[in-house]
Amino acid sequence: MDISIDYTTPGPVGEAYLDDDSFVCGIRGPIGSGKSVASVIKLLGIAEMQRVSPVDGKRHCRIAIIRNTYPELKTTTIKTWHAWMPADIGHWRDEGPPTHTITVGDFDIEVMFVALDRPADVRKLLSLELTAAWINEAKEIPKAILDGLTGRVGRYPDAKHGGCVSPQILMDTNSPDTDHWWYTLAEHDDSTPDKAELLKSITDAEQSLREAGIITPEQKLFSFHHQPDGLSAEAENDEGLAQMPGGRIGYYTRASAGKTQDWINVYVHGNYGYVLDGKPVYPEFNDQIHVASVTYNPRLPVYVGVDFGLTPAATLAHRDILGRLMVFDELATGDMGAVRFGALLSAKLNDYGIREAIVTGDPAGDQRAQTDETTPFQILQAAGIDIKPAHTNDFILRREAVVRGMSRLVDGRAALVIDPRCKTLRKAMAGAYHYKRVQVIGSDRYQDKPDKGMYSHVAESLQYLALGAGEGKEVVRKPFINRKPRAAYAITD
Repeated sequence: MDISIDYTTPGPVGEAYLDDDSFVCGIRGPIGSGKSVASVIKLLGIAEMQRVSPVDGKRHCRIAIIRNTYPELKTTTIKTWHAWMPADIGHWRDEGPPTHTITVGDFDIEVMFVALDRPADVRKLLSLELTAAWINEAKEIPKAILDGLTGRVGRYPDAKHGGCVSPQILMDTNSPDTDHWWYTLAEHDDSTPDKAELLKSITDAEQSLREAGIITPEQKLFSFHHQPDGLSAEAENDEGLAQMPGGRIGYYTRASAGKTQDWINVYVHGNYGYVLDGKPVYPEFNDQIHVASVTYNPRLPVYVGVDFGLTPAATLAHRDILGRLMVFDELATGDMGAVRFGALLSAKLNDYGIREAIVTGDPAGDQRAQTDETTPFQILQAAGIDIKPAHTNDFILRREAVVRGMSRLVDGRAALVIDPRCKTLRKAMAGAYHYKRVQVIGSDRYQDKPDKGMYSHVAESLQYLALGAGEGKEVVRKPFINRKPRAAYAITD
């Protein structure tokens, strides 16, 4: 049996994406613009480009397909794949992680589906030898996953089977916010030293590869394609949406009904922007009340909160003479190891001339990894930061420690204030740090724990800061109420 697919490109941008041989190749556009299907077809094209093995006469190809959560992987990504490559072609395994093995004609293709909410699957992903990979809905994926994949693709098959002909990482997404790593790479945003360093590393690598004759002068390491507005005359995937009542225009008009302008801007017009999709962890937050200019005062005690993970973060605050916590700066990273993060945090403290601070971190950072005896706490301590683990990691207590500051007024002003320069923290508190919506029929339901993403780490660093500042103890402190009747005494002769 041969694989036969009847496919029409969604439009000029989709066709350019299909033809692009860049090492990392991304496409961004409105919903329904054919991005995901184009990625499936492009993956099959990569498999077809593989050489026939002189050993067994097969074209060997191993592909990883990544989504942020397993429910989304199963209900969207896998369904899109099976719409073009049915499960009954070859062998389909539903778990551990889901894998589709396709042995048709001279093809020997192994496709693994990985969800980032399954740590065992992520560990396996970052140890695989791959031909290519596809990051589906890249706006939800930490850049650390992309960075890990760059060292995994192109390693399969080995030389005896003809080697890898076209190593590629494909990415598709609806438009992210302007502080997302996609925006930095695609729009060449070098507005901060970290971003400028990132872009320069790509330019230098491209130049070295061209000089070595490994890539042509026209080839790029990173390439990004942007599809037009879904309601414009240049919009793509007319044929794919023709089956909808009213065609493409009807589809986008109905999709826009009842939505906020922010949602329409991102999902219909395809512009960069932020859309709240979930239940905010801090509905108590009011930007007009809790955001104000904070000037660091070196005579006041300083508190620092630290959260680790793929995107470590820190917040810095002092307690003013009224007892209010005043957050004057943040350190929010896109992707960084503990060593570099420790150096940056140490440099930030030095910039303020801070020699002593109460630094409180995620207790999980005091645990050794299976592959390394060094803990993140030890790394930060080696950088001169005297960090201590929070006395608890209970989420409810962490959240309430922050809420206590937001819900109290001291001399007519909020007991927790965030400086506008803390852009990531400000957006997190406004709803980017949220409980993700659960896909169920009926009333809205949400996950019990906040969604892990680029905003969760900086928000949780504030929680550890509040615990270190004693706010957690105030939450559980019982008010003094003397309920016992007073003893009565009679004075006699």
